[in-house]
Amino acid sequence: MKYLTLLGSTGSIGKNVLEIVRLYPDRFGIKALCAATSVELLATQILEFSPEIACVIDAPHREALKALLPPGCATELLIGEAGYRQAASHGDVSMVVSAFVGAAGLVPTLAAIHAGKDIALANKETLVTAGDLVMPLAAEKGVSILPVDSEHSAIFQCLNGENPREVDKLILTASGGPFRTTPREAMGEITLAQALNHPTWSMGKKITIDSATLMNKGLEVIEAHHLFGVDARLIEVVVHPQSIVHSMVAYVDGVVMAQMGRPDMKGAIAYALNHPHRMDIGMPPPDFAAIGTLTFEAPDASKFPCLQLAFDASDAGGTMPTVLNAANEVAVAAFLEERIGFLDIPRTIARTMDAHCVITRPVLDDVQEADAWARRRARGLLCR
Repeated sequence: MKYLTLLGSTGSIGKNVLEIVRLYPDRFGIKALCAATSVELLATQILEFSPEIACVIDAPHREALKALLPPGCATELLIGEAGYRQAASHGDVSMVVSAFVGAAGLVPTLAAIHAGKDIALANKETLVTAGDLVMPLAAEKGVSILPVDSEHSAIFQCLNGENPREVDKLILTASGGPFRTTPREAMGEITLAQALNHPTWSMGKKITIDSATLMNKGLEVIEAHHLFGVDARLIEVVVHPQSIVHSMVAYVDGVVMAQMGRPDMKGAIAYALNHPHRMDIGMPPPDFAAIGTLTFEAPDASKFPCLQLAFDASDAGGTMPTVLNAANEVAVAAFLEERIGFLDIPRTIARTMDAHCVITRPVLDDVQEADAWARRRARGLLCR
């Protein structure tokens, strides 16, 4: 039995993880469930999976959660960062699924690594903001970091058994989002409803907006750089609207290995949970005859400047990726609240990055201070 802590149990990744646990209750057990504010769903999950620990963001949400549970419920209810760290380092847990959205996933993921827990990583911001800290610590503690993003899982599978010195480049595929064919002059008129209407993937709101701006792909470039030890300049992004090829690896002999599957996160999640073995999760392979054609194209950098901003942040290194991510989180939150326009997202990020003095070899305090500075700066820009 593999016991899990699930950071972000009420999000799209978390719900998919629990679907797999339902399929294989003899293989997986849940020791801790962590969410932020979605207490109604978390209460339902607690009643079904009976974790020893559940954690929410603060005391008012704990009281709301407690009110939804029956008297005498044995699950210990914790709050805040200290609670998340305790859940992530639970003594009986062998794997922590890091599925929080945003930079909030960093500290509990670090706690899990310090405790020697393997990580199923869906929270790309952990490596974007602090990859230079996370990867060496994982190596020191003998911890495996198994990617849950479909693109990184694909690369991980394509690298399996190969000599890393023979890799020519990594090729990350992007769906192109809902605005792949939108004329450049119309990008300023994009509405929130349009941006949330992703053509192939079902995801949370923040990640859906990141996909629409292609920032999601930029963050994935930085994540891949840390996960696989490949210079970001050797990572190529191609737009693949059908979302069947999840990513590829090109080798020095001109051979390209691709991993394919339906656009559904459960395949990547199951592979991370049960690595190195595969499980039957009831998902058929793509119907290639019905699909007919797979197409690829270069991303339009003039329409989607967030992608280049991510490459620029990676080139700058140090605390700049932290600033990129924090400014993006602030700008996306403002767009979701319909306080700014779609094109204000990259403008806010670029202006915040331009004002930042990079710390080249940051420790955790530097990362956290850069994150807080970038959020203040970005909010200030939005108020002008």
